[in-house]
Amino acid sequence: MATSAPAALRKTALNAMHRRMGAKMVDFGGWDMPVEYSGLIAEHMAVRTGVGVFDVSHMGDIQLRGPGSLDAVQHITMNDASKLQEGQAQYSAMLYPEGTFVDDAIVHKFSPNDYLIVINAGTREKDFNWVRSNVRPFECHANDYSDYYTQLAIQGPKAGETLAKLTKVDLSTIKGYWFKWGTVCGLANTLIARTGYTGEDGFEIYVPSDVPTSERVWNEVIEAGKEFGIVPCGLGARNTLRLEAAMSLYGHEISESINVFEAGLDRFLKIEKGPFIGSEALKKVQAAGGPARKLVGLEVVERGIARDGYPVFDLHGKKIGEVTSGSPAPFLKKNIALAYVPRELAVIDSEVAVEIRGNAVKARIVPTPFYRRPKKAA
Repeated sequence: MATSAPAALRKTALNAMHRRMGAKMVDFGGWDMPVEYSGLIAEHMAVRTGVGVFDVSHMGDIQLRGPGSLDAVQHITMNDASKLQEGQAQYSAMLYPEGTFVDDAIVHKFSPNDYLIVINAGTREKDFNWVRSNVRPFECHANDYSDYYTQLAIQGPKAGETLAKLTKVDLSTIKGYWFKWGTVCGLANTLIARTGYTGEDGFEIYVPSDVPTSERVWNEVIEAGKEFGIVPCGLGARNTLRLEAAMSLYGHEISESINVFEAGLDRFLKIEKGPFIGSEALKKVQAAGGPARKLVGLEVVERGIARDGYPVFDLHGKKIGEVTSGSPAPFLKKNIALAYVPRELAVIDSEVAVEIRGNAVKARIVPTPFYRRPKKAA
């Protein structure tokens, strides 16, 4: 019986450059992506103390245009996009009617008739099809512009000084979760956004996705950051950085079987804005007294690394949950994890056990995020 060939991995415009640089490549959500270059710990520490650059061109970019685009965004996302000013972005999520996650997203307001929703890579097609079908009643067009852009994330305390060498835009005028258009590396009308997924300050730039332009900009960013010890970073460091900052990852902390209250993302939930997909189900969760389980931070007290999927027990040996994400935290020099446990057991400083290679290893429930970037002196 003939078996169908596995689908070819998708590649960003920088794929050949990653390979020339000796990056270790992995299959990430159907994409051939660099997991590390010089080493996960070195890359992680560069972002915490200096600057790193990531190829995040695999992320999805959905644009909604037309007079009904705000109404459409309000219908398909849980945050209140009516509060956005032009040039502002917000963290949000798209939900199923059950109040669980289609995906988390960042919504950018270009103009009253024009919004950009940046989504995860591994769920791009699913997300776009879901958006397109759910905005049909509204006077707007949904377009998938993901493949038109190479997206670079320049992250770390020296990100601003690095990018400042490549643009005349005054980056100090772009606040966190705001963006501007400007010339970067000689490319006019480049979107410069101050968001990120590392717990550090940083910028994303969106440039044309042809190979020569993408490689030129990547090389110019590396050159600009040389004096600050810039390093190219892979998905491995991106994961440990976001875990230290306790940022959710689709398929781990959020999924179609996890609701907003369980995930602890209700600070971005604006139920009062009016009905939207998932709002009725979430009102019922509220009315019932809240979720039955909660996402908590764990710090492993004894020797061992709590990995994704490892079971969590109470101290009497009863299974109470499982780890959604876990790894050593390079900057904090601790072994940390996120896990779902029953709400009544989600008590800070209480102890649980994680089963690591057949052994019950003690862990303590701790506040999240595990890491907060230091505030700059005024």
